Amino acid sequence: MAEEPKETGQTKPGFQNPVAGFGVTFKAMFKKRLTEQYPEQQKTTAPRFHGRHQLNRHPDGLEKCVGCELCAWACPADAIYVEGADNTDEERYSPGERYGRVYQINYARCILCGLCIEACPTRALTMTNEFELADSSRANLIYTKEQLLAGLEEGMVDSPHSIYPGTDEQDYYRGLVTEAAPGTTRQVAVSKGEVPQEGASTFGEDEPASGKVTGR
Repeated sequence: MAEEPKETGQTKPGFQNPVAGFGVTFKAMFKKRLTEQYPEQQKTTAPRFHGRHQLNRHPDGLEKCVGCELCAWACPADAIYVEGADNTDEERYSPGERYGRVYQINYARCILCGLCIEACPTRALTMTNEFELADSSRANLIYTKEQLLAGLEEGMVDSPHSIYPGTDEQDYYRGLVTEAAPGTTRQVAVSKGEVPQEGASTFGEDEPASGKVTGR
């Protein structure tokens, strides 16, 4: 027969175990209650808080997202949907060959784990301190690219537009481009259904364009 364990001085009788467990509860009963006055008084979040996502821009306004879909592959909740497309000289959204044409995050699925941020190779996707994401409609919880894209700051021009003259994609990632080139204007987003203005020209109003081209 197996020997019974010997009782030591540190062994407590069985009836004391529940009492020791409830001791934590009794201590908490007499502590001062902490009530958050939300939303009237919002508490400041931590600097690295995992909140709503943001699609960042380069200093000249072009988008950092290249449509690689690595964030979608890294997402454990399958909450991110990305469609990439090719840039053209007439309609450029990012310095590289491709850009994110469609970008959606479903916050009904997102667990705000931040794995998508770690997977992004261009630091295009980061997380903000915004946490008020609740809504009464599931459709409203699907944020589109327009909702996630960062706003324009001083020195930026809204995409699409041409890259800074004399630079390439690598120069953007080296931080050599700090603002949009003088005279940079927004291109026509044909892929979004925008129609170029008929007869638009940089020539004078009183002289036909054909006359200036031929020198007549």
